Amino acid sequence: MTALCSDFLNAVGERGFLHQCTDSEALDKLCAEGPVSAYIGFDATADSLHVGSLVPIMLLRLLQRTGHKPIVLMGGGTTKIGDPSGKDEQRQLLTEADINRNIDGIKGVFEKFLTFGDGPTDAITVNNAEWLDELAYIEFLREYGRHFSVNRMLSFDSVKLRLEREQPLSFLEFNYMVLQAYDFVELGRRYKCRLQMGGSDQWGNIVNGVDLGRRSAQMELYGLTTPLMTTASGAKMGKTASGAVWLNEDRLPAYDYWQYWRNTEDADVGRFLRLFTELPIDEITRLEALEGAEINDAKIILANEATRLCRGDDAAATAAETARKTFVDGNFGADLPSVDVPKSELEEGIPAFVLMARAGLSQSNGEARRLIRGGGARINDEKIDDESQTVSLADINDQGVIKLSAGKKRHALVRPS
Repeated sequence: MTALCSDFLNAVGERGFLHQCTDSEALDKLCAEGPVSAYIGFDATADSLHVGSLVPIMLLRLLQRTGHKPIVLMGGGTTKIGDPSGKDEQRQLLTEADINRNIDGIKGVFEKFLTFGDGPTDAITVNNAEWLDELAYIEFLREYGRHFSVNRMLSFDSVKLRLEREQPLSFLEFNYMVLQAYDFVELGRRYKCRLQMGGSDQWGNIVNGVDLGRRSAQMELYGLTTPLMTTASGAKMGKTASGAVWLNEDRLPAYDYWQYWRNTEDADVGRFLRLFTELPIDEITRLEALEGAEINDAKIILANEATRLCRGDDAAATAAETARKTFVDGNFGADLPSVDVPKSELEEGIPAFVLMARAGLSQSNGEARRLIRGGGARINDEKIDDESQTVSLADINDQGVIKLSAGKKRHALVRPS
């Protein structure tokens, strides 16, 4: 790539967002000339997004901060089909009511990261059901189907990998890339959108949209993808032993969200600071050079900054204080995750592994049993030696609660009710 002149593409490269771009020089020139409208699509498969969606969200935020217009495309139409990208089997089909409910749950996240309004760089939210639900099938095939080569579609990873694994790919899913390409054209017509962005698994779908815009409407469209996000150890972003790291407060408490970032692997600290915070690059360079115990200072800054963006200043400060009380003072903060348990159940005694699962410290009773057998479970900081051990009213501590721990970093409180 030659020297860049746009703030957007310079920042995209500097902070590690860039993986592929259809015509970087032309896009760079376009971005340098004035505000460019760009979109990323989000299918409504759940009522919250998780940390795995944070790279595209932060990319939209970066787009707006460098003087351009973000379009958040809600997949009210495409969710009815399901994106086959990165999947070994067809997604479960959702009802229209489920999809609309999920969209309502997702929308609030973007308001934390983007400024919405009617200005030239204000973000807007669009639902592709507006045009996809109105398509006449035969007319659509005649107008747009002729621009797609099945031979080429079969070469894209989202299709090829499924076929190589001998996993069935329905005709319904095969249509997904056609509809996503059509989305790009419609957004170009309706909102003068010139750029589609997404993860590296969306490259084939994005290229299809760029080609369709040129063939069907003589539009000059562009595509940009971000790298596949995994941790240094190869784990998928957004997943932990206790489940998905949700962005919505009602799905995951702020303390758990903060703790996820605090537990970042040492090798990921610099990369995550670039992607998930807005700290200056010079400061990030200083932080990622810390070694030994000092790298924990950088992880706390990462946790504070990431939580502040998603949950607000107060939530970040409270989570940090709870962590300090828990790990530095040896006590616990009121913001630790908690579960209410009727006193009548505690009078009888509850198996520790059952309570661990109920408190969210494991995904199942079986996982909790394995945690206990491995010596990683504690009640009030005392190791649980027997997986059949019960927890009762006798375990309530001086603060009137029971503290459960999974390893050294994950805790929850049982509150008798």
